[in-house]
Amino acid sequence: MKLVYRILLHLSWVLSLLLAGWAALFYFAMIDEINDETDDALEARAEVIVKRVLAGRQLSDSESDGNSGYFLHRLPVGSASPRPRETYTDEEIFIPERDDREPARVLRKTFRDADGQWYELTVMSPSIEKEDLREAILYGMVFLYLFLLLLVLLVTVVVLHRTMRPLYALLRWLDAYRVGGQNPPLAVETSVTEFRRLNEAAERYAARAESSFERQKQFIGNASHEMQTPLAVCRNRLEMLVDDPRGLTGEQLGEIAKVQRTLDHLVRLNRSLLLLSKIDNGQFPETEAVDLTSLIRRTAEDLAEIYAYRNIRLELEEAPLTVRMNPSLAGSLVGNLVKNAFVHGAGGGCVHIRMAARRFEIDNDASDGPLDAAHIFDRFYQGSKKEGSTGLGLAIADAVCRLYGLRISYAFRDGRHVFTVDFPE
Repeated sequence: MKLVYRILLHLSWVLSLLLAGWAALFYFAMIDEINDETDDALEARAEVIVKRVLAGRQLSDSESDGNSGYFLHRLPVGSASPRPRETYTDEEIFIPERDDREPARVLRKTFRDADGQWYELTVMSPSIEKEDLREAILYGMVFLYLFLLLLVLLVTVVVLHRTMRPLYALLRWLDAYRVGGQNPPLAVETSVTEFRRLNEAAERYAARAESSFERQKQFIGNASHEMQTPLAVCRNRLEMLVDDPRGLTGEQLGEIAKVQRTLDHLVRLNRSLLLLSKIDNGQFPETEAVDLTSLIRRTAEDLAEIYAYRNIRLELEEAPLTVRMNPSLAGSLVGNLVKNAFVHGAGGGCVHIRMAARRFEIDNDASDGPLDAAHIFDRFYQGSKKEGSTGLGLAIADAVCRLYGLRISYAFRDGRHVFTVDFPE
């Protein structure tokens, strides 16, 4: 989940809780304020009536208009003492004229006159329908919640996108960054301290990666170069021993042949590593128009003759295909892919090469299941060990494609390994 969406999700439920709490507090505060105002009016009215009674002024027996009015009752002797002097209640008063009940705020007050006679005064005042009020507040809060939520989320998205712009720029730079490649500088202007420190850390780690990569390339190149002479000397001495077999038994000659095969493998491995090092170091700047159609045809026919003992058929679908690249690297790209198809193809099978305007595709029968597409182009990766294979052929093809911005891919279709190279327009 993206950071923006996670922030919005948390904001949504936090705002829901806050607004629900605010609605409850608002409701109880409003009811309390209404009750206070109504109680003050009831108390003032009750005081006027009590004063009239205590002053001996004439009052009507009762005064009522539905849920608004008062009643004055004389209490029996001894029944008023345990009662509270004032009580406020919310009640439903029956109104005969309407044949319905209406809400009212009721004050019941007990007092006694100078003769010791106790009275109970009931004063009523119309009140609001609290159920209706709760529904009105609920609907109002739902509307307010949705409006505020959408507004807050919209503002949050805009603010976050503007604030996180340097982070998005850094992520795009990191996604496009390739160690050893031509990478643009990280030009992200920001006044946020955390983003500046993050950019500086990314640049430091990129510099360390470049330094390690350069040292690795230099080591591989130097090591491969320095190994050429000792390997050549060993091969020459072994050839001299074989050419002058005096004093050598047949068993010793067999062991020398095995050592020669091992040295041949080391020589091929050394050449492949040296070629990879040169590709990584950009030591093939010369480019020209290369007729890949002719190059693929010649390479495929030559390898078909070499591996004829495996009874592998060759099928070619030719189409004009010319690209601009280094001829030597073009030969390495084509040679490694075609040789890989013959070496790793099932005996008695078929190698099929299809060419189009901006791509060529090579597929061969699979002796086993599909290969690991995530590691197929890694150095020294081999799905199944084959004699004469260094494990670097596909890595070299991948390095050439990366150098020229080509796209090489692997797929397993209908029991066949399929390698495809797409050329940019």
